Amino acid sequence: MHVFVTGATGLIGSAVCGALVAAGHRVTALSRSASPRGLPAGARSVQGDPAAVGAWQEALAACDACVHLAGEPVAAGRWTSERKRRIQDSRVESTRRVAEVVAGSGPSILVSGSAVGYYGPRGDEPLDEAAHPGGDFLARVCKEWEAAALGAASRARVVTVRTGLVLTRQGGALPRMLLPFRFFAGGPIGRGEFWQSWIHLADELGLILWALETPTVSGPLNATAPNPVTNRDLARAIGRVLRRPSALPVPELALRLLFGELSSAIATGQRVLPKKATDLGYRFRYPELEPALRDLLGRDERR
Repeated sequence: MHVFVTGATGLIGSAVCGALVAAGHRVTALSRSASPRGLPAGARSVQGDPAAVGAWQEALAACDACVHLAGEPVAAGRWTSERKRRIQDSRVESTRRVAEVVAGSGPSILVSGSAVGYYGPRGDEPLDEAAHPGGDFLARVCKEWEAAALGAASRARVVTVRTGLVLTRQGGALPRMLLPFRFFAGGPIGRGEFWQSWIHLADELGLILWALETPTVSGPLNATAPNPVTNRDLARAIGRVLRRPSALPVPELALRLLFGELSSAIATGQRVLPKKATDLGYRFRYPELEPALRDLLGRDERR
């Protein structure tokens, strides 16, 4: 299969490119840079902005499938009005451009990024793909993001991957979460009662490739491990794996002062279950949190 990947130099995108090449697929990777870093040997790169018209659209039309992961990082800084606009436009506009190409010719499969933020802040209610969306900023972005991808559904199989907290040593949230534990100051956020729907990077990649290769998969797909945990239990698991205390809470007021509106996304969550993946036969490599952390942090554990 010849797969076109957007967001190809991002944390997940670069790993997806490597997994696709390793699985024997051809990869064309879209990057804003003329000389992108982090792409695997054998991947072809195309320069362009997925939110703007360009020669990349011809390259996309020549492929069999597309994995669309482009988007401004959500947690890279305070949510000013300008940053919120970029977060939304970078996802929705780029997805519309991709879907227009897919709806016209070329790829018969579109696997497009989304996030568990679709569900908004929720309590203890277990949420599968049939649950209704939330109403906060991230939920509204995810709704528009997915609606833009479905513009390609007239001729292509479309999967919208609602990704949770991706655990990897290479970047994202986990390295930042580990820092206070290294100074014996780790703990939950506030009382730590909110849910965090996590996934090991290996399963994030596994689900994306599985979605590409499995004809019965379409529509929303929760990319989360089958066993979400509360933030308090996440902190305790990190503490056990690193052999560090995990009882010192991070005050929610401090988060609000540091991150502004973004703190509401950091200190809330949802209990998301991967019902479609488990019903259709995907087997998680890391269904439980502590083995996932031990796989990722084994070297730290031995120190």
